[in-house]
Formats: sequence, structure tokens, C-alpha cells
Amino acid sequence: MLEAELESGVIAKRGIDIVRGEGCHIWDADGKMYLDMGASYGVCNVGHCNPRVVRAIEEQAKKLIYVSSSYDNGSRKELMERLLSVSPPGMSRVFLCNSGTESMEAAIKFAFGKTGRRGLVAAKRAFHGRSLGSLSLTFNPSHRQGMEGCLLPVKFANFADMDSLRGIVDEETAAVVLEPIQGEGGVHVPPEGYLRDVRNLCDEMGALLIVDEVQTGLCRTGDFFAIQHEGVTPDVMCVGKSLGGGLPIAAAVLGETMGQMEKGSHGSTFGGSPLACAAGVAALEFMEEERLDLRAMELGARFMEGLLEMEHPLVREVRGRGLMIGLELKVRAGPYLSALLERGIAAIPTGATVIRFLPPLVISEEDIDDAVQTIGEVLNG
Repeated sequence: MLEAELESGVIAKRGIDIVRGEGCHIWDADGKMYLDMGASYGVCNVGHCNPRVVRAIEEQAKKLIYVSSSYDNGSRKELMERLLSVSPPGMSRVFLCNSGTESMEAAIKFAFGKTGRRGLVAAKRAFHGRSLGSLSLTFNPSHRQGMEGCLLPVKFANFADMDSLRGIVDEETAAVVLEPIQGEGGVHVPPEGYLRDVRNLCDEMGALLIVDEVQTGLCRTGDFFAIQHEGVTPDVMCVGKSLGGGLPIAAAVLGETMGQMEKGSHGSTFGGSPLACAAGVAALEFMEEERLDLRAMELGARFMEGLLEMEHPLVREVRGRGLMIGLELKVRAGPYLSALLERGIAAIPTGATVIRFLPPLVISEEDIDDAVQTIGEVLNG
């Protein structure tokens, strides 16, 4: 393949050279079209090469591609204003960076600085990134292998289990860090009321609540952010992936409880570049005007219903919310992911037995129905 002799080797490849994308479809170098049911791990919520995002990039590139965040810039200001306008009530400031893992690194530092504490609590099966701070919060031993001794001390509770959480949150806990819905861990949705109970526990113990909305955010689950389903306001909310409509940009969104961070306590050279901010403004405008939150809710229900109606003997469970769906099999998922790719359906794995679906939120009813039919045929062999 094109990159095999050049790249580091750490990325597992799918064996396809993708050269073009439009909406919810991608094409390989041979001209074969695929329905992108993974949106590049949730990056392309507004679709590949969204025309509004493309225009915004073109217009901004003619004016200013990059300037340091030490200077004010209108595109950066507009992105922060728009992001705060769709965030949970009580979110008041934004730190811009380049990726979800960077936003989590910022959140950790901000929590330490705000509370003066050093304890962190996360959930089993959690995934929060691969750099050392965010990796400390990531539970999967395979991701942590070889890094023992380099990571921050973190206590792990069972996800969606308040008794387990209460047993380890104490007066040394700086923050509880959670995904509102676990993505990489297998698309696990907590019961109603869990996130409110976590918020109450954090308040009781003087700990901060950090929510990782990198994958669940920006309309993916049927609201702008998954935590809004329970009306909860976190102290810090990490946002990334689809914020830039395909360009790298992310944010740690801070609640009023955090106040203003100390100048010079953190930074990001390329965070908040005018080009990425202009793309982000266009992406957020498109999400709002096209009501992608409602589309995700309605089309997600259609997709889940289709998968459930199959009642296939190989399927253990279908779970998710909006257009974030996990299909857990009773056997290893790898061969079925490969078979789907052969049939033109590009889904993504999560764990050994779960196929994850994160399609662009612009996907049509017809594409969902076709995908359900193809999934059934592939499961039938």
C-alpha cells in the first residue's frame, strides 16, 4: 500500500486508498464507493467536504491562515461564541486546541490548578486519549502497555455504578472524568439519572466533573451534547472530532465554576488557528440550521429499529443513542467488519465483538435502510 514503508506502523490500516469524499460517501483510488458508517471515528458529522465548510476554508485562507492566539481574531471569537451558545447553561469560557486528547490534557491541568488536589477518578472501559495524561484515564490495558510508571495515578469505578463511584471519590479527588456514553469501550449508555447523581456526588465531595464529549458531542446522540439529555452542567467539557468539519480543532469548555485560568498556565501553538476556527463556525452553523440533533435522534431510532427487527442469532445486543450505535455480536466482529467493507459499508470496531456505527449526520433514510439490509446479509454469510 501507499504508506506501508513510510509510516511508523502504529496505525492499523484497512487496506484501502481513499481519495475523495462527499456527504456520507467516500471513494477509493479504483473508483469504488463506500457508505461511511464511521465518519472517520466521528469527525465528519456534517459530512465529507461539506460545501459550507469548504467555502469558509477557501474564504479564510485568502485572508489569514494562521496567527498566534496572543492576538485577537474575529474567526476565533465567533467560534467561541457559537460553541458557548450551544453548550450546557453555565459554560462561560473556552480553551482552543487541536484534538480531543489535547482538550483532556488541558482539563486535567485546569482541574489540578482549580482544586489544588491531585486525585483523578475515571470509569472502567473508558477511553480519553493516548497522550500520557489522557492515557492515564484510559482503562484498556492494551493501550497502557509499556507506559507503566509514566502515568498519573487514577482510580477506576464501574461505569454507571454509583456505589462503585462513591467508594473511591474522596477529599483528594480533583475530578471525576466520564464519557456520557462510552464509545471506544463498546457504546454503553448509562441509565437515566446516573449523570445527575455523579454531578451531585462531585458537588458533595468538592470535586470537579469533567465530561468527555469528543465523540458524543455536536449532535451525535440527538442533542448538541449528550450530557444535555439529563440537564447536567459539567465544570469542564472536552469537545473535538467534528468541531472543525474535518479540520483539526478541539476545545476545553469551562463552566462558570472554573473562573478564569491563570495566564501562562497552559497554551497551544496552533490551537484556535483562524482557518480551523472559520471551518468550525461553518460546521456549527450547519448543525444548527439543519437540526442535525433532531436528524440524529430520528434516523438513529430508524437504524436501531432495523437492527433489532433482524433478531439475528449472532447478535447479542443493539445499544446506543442517536446515531451512535453499537452492534454486539456473540462472535468476534473482525471478519464481519471486513465483509461489510467488501460490500461497501465502512464501519469501525470497538473491542473484540462490537461493530460501531457513527455515520455522518447527513445520512439519508435510504442509506440507513440499505445498510441494515447489507448488515443482515453479511451476518447470514
